[in-house]
Amino acid sequence: MTASHAHGHGHNHASPDTARTRLAIAFGLTALIVLAQAVGSVVTGSLALLTDTAHALVDASGLLVALIAATMLLRPASPTRTWGFARIEVLAALAQATLLIIVGTYTAIEGVRRLAAPPEIASTELLVFGAVGLAVNLVAILVLAGGKDTSLNMKAAFLEVANDALGSLGVIVAALVIRYTGFQQADALAGLFIAALIVPRAVRILRDTLRILMEYTPEGVDLDEVREHLLALEHVQDVHDLHASSVGSSLPIISAHVVVAEECFGSAHAMEILEEVHECVRSHFPVAFEHATIQMESPTVQAREAARTLHA
Repeated sequence: MTASHAHGHGHNHASPDTARTRLAIAFGLTALIVLAQAVGSVVTGSLALLTDTAHALVDASGLLVALIAATMLLRPASPTRTWGFARIEVLAALAQATLLIIVGTYTAIEGVRRLAAPPEIASTELLVFGAVGLAVNLVAILVLAGGKDTSLNMKAAFLEVANDALGSLGVIVAALVIRYTGFQQADALAGLFIAALIVPRAVRILRDTLRILMEYTPEGVDLDEVREHLLALEHVQDVHDLHASSVGSSLPIISAHVVVAEECFGSAHAMEILEEVHECVRSHFPVAFEHATIQMESPTVQAREAARTLHA
């Protein structure tokens, strides 16, 4: 029986130091937004600004968690943590999504209530604080944009800041409408708009994190197709215990038992077939499996394992 655990490089495709720096800058900027908008929501009495403040607070908390996660990812694997902290960024994204759903739900309820009984809003101050929030968010977006596709953690952080910028834009629009038309319900409508931004993206992040935690097959991978490609290799008689999942958002893994003829183990032929299996996995599928664990076995070993399973 021959086993192989092949991988090409480290656990993270992006530089952890670069990700950490981006997150640290974005966290500092978002924390400033929270402080400024918290003062603004008290001064203006605006639901939209209060909601955007809560949104920014969740964003800041999420970015802090993401920063901690990015820092923990730098810690190496060990005999007790064989994947290191590769999954910490998934847990961080899950926490962010949960917080966003809570904030979005509260905003929707309060927004509907204020539509019926809108308070007086100080439109000039609201406009100023909305503009400050938008400006700082745009800077944070530029900081995170270069790393948004490197991990689920960075993607969640980027989406948080981008949607917070749209929330600030909603605050500005509400302030202008109130200032020039006197339509006070614009503030509640802006709050509902922000809620509409928050919940769908939170649900998407929640779905992506749960797919990883439940060890679903990575998107874009058809295991039936993988099996067909492996069975098409010469001397491969069967493929079983075929699994694919992700440890983290950028760490897909695959494993399989590949059965070849008994005579292949009498020479180096089994090792040649093993190399062909790895090449097949590397070349035929859109997901780049960083870790492929392939166990080669003979029909005799397969039968013995099947009998052991049957009597277990």
